[in-house]
Amino acid sequence: MTCAELLIRLLRERYAVDTVFGIPGVHTVELYRGLEDQAIRHVTPRHEQGAGFMADGYARTSGKPGVCLIITGPGMTNIATAMGQALADSVPMLVISSVNRRDTLGRGQGRLHELPCQQQTLAGVARFSHTLLDPEALPEVLARAFAVFSSARPGPVHIEIPIDLFAAPVAPPAQWPGARLYRPAPDPARLAEAAEWLREAERPLVLLGGGCVDTAKSARQLVERLDAPCATTINAKGLLGRDHSLDLGANTALPAVRELAREADVILAVGTELGETDYDVVFDDGFALTGRLIRIDIDAEQLVRNQATALGLVGDAGRALELLLAHFPTSLTRGGAQRSRAVREALALESDPAFSTFVPLFATLREALPEAVLVGDSTAPVYAANHLVSQPAPRRFFNASTGYGTLGYGLPAALGAALARPELPVVALVGDGGVMFTLSELATAVEERLPVVVLLWHNAGYEEIRRYMDAHGVARLGVDLKAPDFQQLASGFGCAASRVGSPHELATALANRPSGAPYLIEVDACAWQNAL
Repeated sequence: MTCAELLIRLLRERYAVDTVFGIPGVHTVELYRGLEDQAIRHVTPRHEQGAGFMADGYARTSGKPGVCLIITGPGMTNIATAMGQALADSVPMLVISSVNRRDTLGRGQGRLHELPCQQQTLAGVARFSHTLLDPEALPEVLARAFAVFSSARPGPVHIEIPIDLFAAPVAPPAQWPGARLYRPAPDPARLAEAAEWLREAERPLVLLGGGCVDTAKSARQLVERLDAPCATTINAKGLLGRDHSLDLGANTALPAVRELAREADVILAVGTELGETDYDVVFDDGFALTGRLIRIDIDAEQLVRNQATALGLVGDAGRALELLLAHFPTSLTRGGAQRSRAVREALALESDPAFSTFVPLFATLREALPEAVLVGDSTAPVYAANHLVSQPAPRRFFNASTGYGTLGYGLPAALGAALARPELPVVALVGDGGVMFTLSELATAVEERLPVVVLLWHNAGYEEIRRYMDAHGVARLGVDLKAPDFQQLASGFGCAASRVGSPHELATALANRPSGAPYLIEVDACAWQNAL
């Protein structure tokens, strides 16, 4: 078989890939010869950035790597932003691209789609980037990529294949099964020491990050047995289930949670960077831990970043929580629920003027679509949802307002989520500014008949930046945008649409949404606020 055919067979038969995202180009047509007879769904986005965001949403929702097939040069620079977002949030993504012929690499001859060094360009937004020079090495390189996804800190991996190798003959490996790899467990002695610290603590606090999303049961049981308040990052929402008595949500940037954190004598942080966009979204460096900090992370470097670690354990979050749980066969009693309730009362999120506009919005969504996956862009409703929304399970709330913080993420990532979990409703939370980056992916939603609700908050521009300019005495410039007629645009794509201006109208629109097709609901922000 050819190298291209072997690649597709390996993806399907060894790594159980069922969906790929890509835009065919003259440099990648041989990949499609290998793809046509395989049981892999090919989704064609309208831009390579959209392909990357779809793969990201697919990976976050399913837990499986998202796979992209991308052309040389502009295809790769287009997808680089999506790779940066996935790298920031440790999302497994395999980007397979073409590159110019081996005999022309680095020669600057002005070849079609040529970059001076494509591999170096993409290496900065990947866990690793590899140029395949021998087709016989393909199984090994793919195995390296999936080893990163399954047993290390995940993120994007880039493999580029010179166009003269796609049709090269290659013998398939003698055995198809891949190596059985397992994530590491923390050192047992140090884990026992951590358990002793937690047992002796009077005011413990647990911080759970996105590294814990596949171990919700163990995480919930440990928090309950420690009887400790627990704050989650945005990517860890739903770990404790909906409205758990010990859950403080993703509110570590707010004063009441910060005070609790400062008072904690022992803090357990698992699978979290303790980074700015989860713990300091007010950007004043005000999140401080004065107690003894126990950190568990699969990436050793993370143990020494952002906060002073007293005891650092390298290992997989899931295995660590399971092993730590064994040290607490019965529940401790330390008033955790009462401490958590006092913090929630002090937060008073639903009456906070910063969030009150969006309380009825998410109440309406929760009533109409209680099991929905919520996928967000950088937009006002998402900033509020980070604090307000409680989900029934992990992998049902994520957005681009943290970490890399790109615009245009919400719509295509929601399409990836819908492909990964077709049995669940999916809502894309977007703004009139950010959605213009990737609005063309509405065509993909229509073509693939993906029943995503696109909830578009229309406040006529970049509201967050407007407020920031006002607060810093900078004249508004470039933020008051002329928006298109989104109703006509949706119609042009063949997508049903409606415009609402109140919670009642939103509830009616959600109740009447079409089945088996996308639906755009435009929320007039001014009318909404007047209705409240």
